[in-house]
Amino acid sequence: MKSAVFATLLASAAAFAPVAQKASSTMALSAFTEEVGAQRPLGFFDPLGLVADGDQEKFDRLRFVEIKHGRICMLGVVGYLVNKAGIYLPGDISMDGTKFSDLGSGWDASTAVPVAGALQVLAFAGFLELAVMKDVTGENEFVGDFRNGAIDFGWDSFDEETKMAKRAIELNQGRAAQMGMLGLMVHDKLGNVDSLLPPF
Repeated sequence: MKSAVFATLLASAAAFAPVAQKASSTMALSAFTEEVGAQRPLGFFDPLGLVADGDQEKFDRLRFVEIKHGRICMLGVVGYLVNKAGIYLPGDISMDGTKFSDLGSGWDASTAVPVAGALQVLAFAGFLELAVMKDVTGENEFVGDFRNGAIDFGWDSFDEETKMAKRAIELNQGRAAQMGMLGLMVHDKLGNVDSLLPPF
């Protein structure tokens, strides 16, 4: 009986030990509460504690990956919906006369692409990854700025508040597109994506 009481007291005392560590991690996390993307209703949301140590370099790397995946998924969702609507590139995808429109859409289209065509897509994506879609010149204003001194589209004419708003919009649209792409892929495999989309 005494050992059970002692064990209970020891366990309850140990429950209070991590409080100092929690406070230090909360202090570290407060560094990111003002970052772009820390918006209502969640604020800064890091349920897995990936940047609980407050490491700015790690945060920037994760933000870079989030922005890149968001941009890819925005293109992916649009491409999926365009193909589902029956709009395809004109012409043939391969020398044997297979047309782009013969491929279909979704998973079926990705598996129907000839091997040579898939390798071309892979090589092009690799080229973009290694040479284009990164800060080549060192002129970036923020993580994910790939203008490299060549493309502006009026960005430099915006004031700081507008720039922050546009960056937040892109980040949120990318987050939504990642969820949308996941949903489209799952429902495409389930075979019920046509019942979710309006008729085109």
